[in-house]
Amino acid sequence: MSQGPPSARVRELMREAAKLAVETQQKWVDDVNMMTLSPDYMQAMAGDPLAAEVIARSNRSNQLHWAAANISHPGEPVQANLGAETLALARYLVRQGLDNVAVVETYRMAERVAVRLWMRIVFRLTSDPEEIRELFDVSERSINAFLSATISEVHRQMQIERDELTRGTHAERRETVALILDGAPITSQLAGKRLGYNLEQNHTAAVIWGDESNIELSDLDRARELLIHAWHERRSLSVLASADTRWVWLQGDDDVDLLGVTAAMSQLPGVRIAIGSTAAGIAGFRRTHLDAITTQRVMTRLGSTQRIASFTDAQLISLITADPDQVDRFIKRTLGDFESADPELQRTVLTFIQEKCNAARTAERLFTHRNTVDRRLARADELLPQPLEVAIVHVAVALEALRWRNSGSAVAAR
Repeated sequence: MSQGPPSARVRELMREAAKLAVETQQKWVDDVNMMTLSPDYMQAMAGDPLAAEVIARSNRSNQLHWAAANISHPGEPVQANLGAETLALARYLVRQGLDNVAVVETYRMAERVAVRLWMRIVFRLTSDPEEIRELFDVSERSINAFLSATISEVHRQMQIERDELTRGTHAERRETVALILDGAPITSQLAGKRLGYNLEQNHTAAVIWGDESNIELSDLDRARELLIHAWHERRSLSVLASADTRWVWLQGDDDVDLLGVTAAMSQLPGVRIAIGSTAAGIAGFRRTHLDAITTQRVMTRLGSTQRIASFTDAQLISLITADPDQVDRFIKRTLGDFESADPELQRTVLTFIQEKCNAARTAERLFTHRNTVDRRLARADELLPQPLEVAIVHVAVALEALRWRNSGSAVAAR
């Protein structure tokens, strides 16, 4: 078979087929995902929603990468896919204990499915035997070369991840972190080199721990992966603080959607997460960790059952809840009978205060009618020792403290 450049006609067919592949990407990805997760050694990952999503994102990224290259430069060599999805897959495969042979086999299964689906598209564009023969030859070589280059990159990244997992001992990494947290005169360059983590950036710290004696320690690592995923697979640092506690630093800020983490946490009984503020540099590395610790302490001191909480929400509560008895007295004195009111009524009042006492916006936020809000506010005034408008600040603080003390599974991190 010819190894030269494809003919102009075949290049045009490849461009049109690549466009169709993009339009029908979901079917393509679904079939590739099914085959990728079918081997016995992938069964554990197949039942893991996060693993399935990581693999799906990687497959989708590979398809779009190759198709986009053939839309712009049909028939030309396609560079390896070095996107975030590829790096995320490498990280996950290492943590699942898969070796390089399994990775090659998995990618080659994906290749076989991709070639089959690709040729189905091609047959819709031409029935000329010579065109099909040349197009098949060019496509097979292109997909094979692209995946080989991508596999090499995955292997390289997996080695980096393995080195990171085995770089020094946990004690050495913990020692370096301890020096930073204690304010020791260590430069960010030296500390960053020891940790393999850039300290000259913004950080958001998290503390992941188990609050039950029978906690599955693997669930702590699973929760860490959920956070890394929520932070768009950015660079992170993890330290084994104790058998049931992980300290994590994530690159960037905490303005991320944690709904997915919250939902997945329901499958990790006993695991809890406290998230710190966002701060920069080596001083910020220390500050955000201390804020995460403060959030953790608030959660445990108040007996909160929240599974995940952020310092943004915990900061005020940490200032007023140092003495739990004082907090109880403050709540009772401020709320009176309203302390035991229906949670929906309490939520309406707190939302009303957060919306700067605007009933219309409160109704919109609660997806209810303005008249319903007015009735609830009137009922609150009947139960409160003082009218809401007179004690609005104290009522807001008391309701926040009550929300933490009596919280259910609702997430505090927003």
